[in-house]
Amino acid sequence: MNFQQLRSVREAQRRGFNLTEVAQALHTSQPGVSRQIRELEEELGIELFVRVGKRLTGLTEPGEHVLPVIERLLQEAENLKRAADDFAQAGSGRLRIAATHSQARYALPPAVRDFRAHHPDVSLHLQQGSPQQIARLLLDGEADVGIATEALAEYPELIALPCYRWTHSVVVPPGHPLLDGPLTLARLAQFPIITYEPGYTGRSHIDEAFASAQLAPHIVLSAMDADVIKTYVELGLGVGIVAAIAFDDERDRQLRALDARHLFADNMTRLAVRRSAYLRDYVYAFIQTFASPLTREVVDAQRQLTADDSADTLPPLLRAVGG
Repeated sequence: MNFQQLRSVREAQRRGFNLTEVAQALHTSQPGVSRQIRELEEELGIELFVRVGKRLTGLTEPGEHVLPVIERLLQEAENLKRAADDFAQAGSGRLRIAATHSQARYALPPAVRDFRAHHPDVSLHLQQGSPQQIARLLLDGEADVGIATEALAEYPELIALPCYRWTHSVVVPPGHPLLDGPLTLARLAQFPIITYEPGYTGRSHIDEAFASAQLAPHIVLSAMDADVIKTYVELGLGVGIVAAIAFDDERDRQLRALDARHLFADNMTRLAVRRSAYLRDYVYAFIQTFASPLTREVVDAQRQLTADDSADTLPPLLRAVGG
């Protein structure tokens, strides 16, 4: 048994049982992948995959039971390498951060600047995606840290720690009728709305607020990016609903912002790591740079809890972050 056999099985499941894609991911040949899988099956004495001719079409029942064990073995092998690197390459390495556009654009820059000042030998790799894509990058071991508002707390294999609370603002052109009088959901629903795509940046709280008020907003455009939303508000397509942090009085001189915290529920940005991953010293340092209450002791304490316990036993300190 060897790690290449284990990687071949794991990648086959991840790549939808497409051995051509598995071979590309592992930088080998398709016959080589098939051989590695078959040799492992022969050693274990079970078939891991359902086959139709030479094609793999799914996991067998034994394969469903064995795959999590393979995942753990490969994770521990990676943990072993990272633990060694902490001593052999102290203070240097690569930190892979996955974040939504809003976090990468508005929340991360100060943390990245401060982290780089203290860890100049650590190279940073920033990936952007949806909350679901960020979770998948973490689960697949392709990111060390994930930052998003939605979804991360829904995966038991991840530990998702609260970092800060934030609210929404309504953005409009100068002279817009919403600038006169109180801002209400009923008044807001009278105008075309431009806001985030479902699953991004607190969109669920926006939808819930209108639904609770039995109002049907006319959403004419949705986007992942607050800058895109503001651009189309400037063009007169509608009024925008964006994260309050995304509005800057100096930069957004052609727009006006209205505080909407009384209309939509607060949102919580979370930072997630894979529960079973070994975290190098500089990963802990980055986490605390991004959210100062998240010390190494707090992170490790949460990693020792079960997925069910974590949400109910967060220290009061964390509940108060950004509140």
